[in-house]
Amino acid sequence: MYQSPARSLSSALSTLCCVPCTATSSSLLLRSPVPVKRALSPPALLGSSSAAPRRACCHQGASAAQCCAALGPGVASSQTVCSMGNSTSRLYSALAKTLNSSAGPQHREYLEQDSEQLDPIDPKDLLQECQAVLQKRPPRLQRDFVDMRADSTSTHRPIRVMQWNILAQALGEGKDNFIQCPVEALKWEERKCLILEEILAYQPDILCLQEVDHYFDTFQPLLSRLGYQCAFFPKPWSPCLDVEHNNGPDGCALFFLKDRFTLINTVNIRLTAMKLKTNQVAIAQTLRCNETGKLFCIAVTHLKARTGWERFRSAQGCDLLQNLKNITQGAEIPLIICGDFNAEPTEEVYKEFSNSSLNLNSAYKLLSADGQSEPPYTTWKIRPAGECRHTLDYIWYSQHALNVNSALSLLTEEQIGPNRLPSFNYPSDHLSLVCDFSFNQDPDRLL
Repeated sequence: MYQSPARSLSSALSTLCCVPCTATSSSLLLRSPVPVKRALSPPALLGSSSAAPRRACCHQGASAAQCCAALGPGVASSQTVCSMGNSTSRLYSALAKTLNSSAGPQHREYLEQDSEQLDPIDPKDLLQECQAVLQKRPPRLQRDFVDMRADSTSTHRPIRVMQWNILAQALGEGKDNFIQCPVEALKWEERKCLILEEILAYQPDILCLQEVDHYFDTFQPLLSRLGYQCAFFPKPWSPCLDVEHNNGPDGCALFFLKDRFTLINTVNIRLTAMKLKTNQVAIAQTLRCNETGKLFCIAVTHLKARTGWERFRSAQGCDLLQNLKNITQGAEIPLIICGDFNAEPTEEVYKEFSNSSLNLNSAYKLLSADGQSEPPYTTWKIRPAGECRHTLDYIWYSQHALNVNSALSLLTEEQIGPNRLPSFNYPSDHLSLVCDFSFNQDPDRLL
């Protein structure tokens, strides 16, 4: 059963603390990923310590307080959290002190406020910590951005959006049964560093995640210190809770950089189907771009999985679209929707989004030769029933108001390998999708 974030914090993040951090190239943090080497020697910051040789790297429904109230009081931990050096040690000492407290109200207050008051951390420092943990893993896989700009008239910085089902830890270890994936590849102490490394590699301005079951002990405390404003909406009946030693419910999470955007409004949506409330959720936030002053809406969702539930997904999609029509005032406000829809392009829910009055287009269609075909896969795994290769993940956008400047290419079959996903190379069974958007400069095209 769930034991509060204290358990996983002390065991998982102490790995980050105790492995020597080492000097590394900062080029992984560039907007376009380039070949990078994981660190080779420990820096003076943490002192000298032995390290194994490294391989070259190629290239809120529920508010935080409500969620914590459901999770219960913190559980004391006997483990000591080690120092991570000047730039990060206060984060982990504060987390350890707070999560070791058995007082529920103190726990909730910390999650809502104290993390916001902690000192910022440099992305390069966090990247180095991750790479130190990953020193024995295979090389990081190279992915390149495909430029889709018809012209370069925009003078404003693009908005980089990242969509990713990161695979809930409880499901990966306890339910999903990836028969070709070694158990060691799923260990959270290392897998979370692969997830963070992927995020740090592409530096999204907006990050949309599904299957997040380590929000309070990993993503919220770390990403908030990287400058992101964080939101989380758990599933009402998360399947993670059926797994022994789970870390709480999984759900959708949305993060945006506070120096680039201002939050105007946020709506947590529990999706309905046939007028019944379901176990699937969405977060929709209206943001103002600080550079241009323009408003837009960003939404993240995760629809019902499995074959046989096509009509159910279609109903959920209709409900989400209706909610978004209300939020965007009938497409007056540009819209970006990220999600794992658990639906192939042949399904009705996909057609509903394609034909919606919101005038949506799927960004990754633009990677195809004709601009009309989705990628052949966004998830690829092997389970006891056989091999599954599907296109389920999408980034939808208002094509009358937004342009896609570039999109991150997908991993090839050769890169993924015969054992498919997840693996030692890649932490999830779903591929991340990343797009750069700009506001359309032609007012005549606006609805």
